[in-house]
Amino acid sequence: MRYLFEEYTFDTSRRELRRGMELVSVAPQVFDLLELLICARERVVSKDELVATVWKGRIVSDAALTTRLNAARSAVGDTGQKQRLIKTLQRKGFRFIGAVRETPTGELTSSATQTSPPHLSIIVLPFANLSGDPEQDYFVDGITESLTTDLSRIRRSFVIGRHTAFTYKGKVIDLRQIGLELNIRYVVEGSVQRSGDRLRVNVQLVNAENSSHLWSDRFDKSVADLLDMQDEIVSRLANALNAQLIEAEAQRAENAPHPDSMDLYLQGRYWWNKGLTSEYLRLARHFFERALSIDPGNVDAMVWMATVDTVTACALLTDAYHQLFVAAETTLLKALSLAPNHSWAHVNLGTVLVYTNRVAEGVAECERALALDRNLAIAHGVMGIAKLFSGGGADTEGHINQALRLSPHDIFAFAWMGDVGFSKIQLGAEAEAVTWFRRGLETNRNYAFAHFGLAAALALLGNLPEAQAAAKAGLALDPTFSIRRFKNFSVSDNPVFLAGAKRTIKGLYIAGVPKE
Repeated sequence: MRYLFEEYTFDTSRRELRRGMELVSVAPQVFDLLELLICARERVVSKDELVATVWKGRIVSDAALTTRLNAARSAVGDTGQKQRLIKTLQRKGFRFIGAVRETPTGELTSSATQTSPPHLSIIVLPFANLSGDPEQDYFVDGITESLTTDLSRIRRSFVIGRHTAFTYKGKVIDLRQIGLELNIRYVVEGSVQRSGDRLRVNVQLVNAENSSHLWSDRFDKSVADLLDMQDEIVSRLANALNAQLIEAEAQRAENAPHPDSMDLYLQGRYWWNKGLTSEYLRLARHFFERALSIDPGNVDAMVWMATVDTVTACALLTDAYHQLFVAAETTLLKALSLAPNHSWAHVNLGTVLVYTNRVAEGVAECERALALDRNLAIAHGVMGIAKLFSGGGADTEGHINQALRLSPHDIFAFAWMGDVGFSKIQLGAEAEAVTWFRRGLETNRNYAFAHFGLAAALALLGNLPEAQAAAKAGLALDPTFSIRRFKNFSVSDNPVFLAGAKRTIKGLYIAGVPKE
């Protein structure tokens, strides 16, 4: 069997490890160690199992084991400090966490008979430097390399390593040929142009099978601190590409004659990305349930099913919010026992903890999620909500602005803006609240809770006709909403928060929202 990850090919039949076309020298025991970890990558391999398999049960010192692990990491370009591919889990064992694709030993990646490209398989081609200044190459290459790294954080993605990608730099290439050579589905290409104190980045996502353009965008910004700007550009691109890749994959999966668990999971993600309405959430959960019925060990489907439950509760789309929080927490803890580094599971668990009056624990989960994925904008959003629930509404806007900086077109952006609106009501700044609620509704008008927040803020300002219209719009989306449901939604016992909630309730009464 041949295993492909990053720019490496690990061939168990030939007992070869190659980086691109270059043969990597690997000692027999190190090869055996890598083989065990790669083949068992869906679970943690204990020290005892490692010794029993690689050393055939012989007594091995910790120093010898550490030496072999370091050699294995070195062979695949990893280190004990980075642990990008081989993760040490304290008191548990070791796990290979890189994205791996399997191919039969005799298969050539450029063969017409090759297997279908894996889901979310992609290469980031070196961005073109259009500035006419060779000294800008370092900045342009930095964007390419950072985007490659950040896209590899997408769960289940298969991203071609930068060493392979840079072999195409400066060449006129056929994107379909690249797709065939590397057996991938998608290509990201772009350009960077600097003129004076302005910088423009163009990027596009291309279907490698037929060279059709799936998505493109342009990023313009004044030049200040290049490194900070590079991080911002990469974060925005990575978040946007994540959503576009999910949509492209879901459309493929919809036409699959025999969808597997991953196909169904991707279709669930597609409906999730449509918006936070009861109908979209119901359809998303339906596909996640189907994915789990085929593969009960599909951690991603597990986590996202819990996410649907969490958001249904957070958005007050049901009176049974307590049961949903309990169910979501149970599912997330199970998922994290199987995949301890699942960043979305951590941020989702953080959301549950914040909304069940365990703010400090929730913030800690969000910080853990950001340590795993710096682009996880929603973690900043949840921390903004945590400030609101803790009576620190004045700090909510700063966290939300950070989330919007990382992902300005995020599917959650409208909800984050609504959270700032509620924080402004807490501060007695209803005019600012109206601005934020309207800004969120301009992004997505299908969020009932934002309509109710707008209704409350307008009513407190004395603008009754518009307040009543906003309440009516909210009830059209969620006819089951009531002031009783809002009052019973006990998320915090902080006195400042409770005072703000009381102001919101007063506004809802004035706007004509039903009591029951």
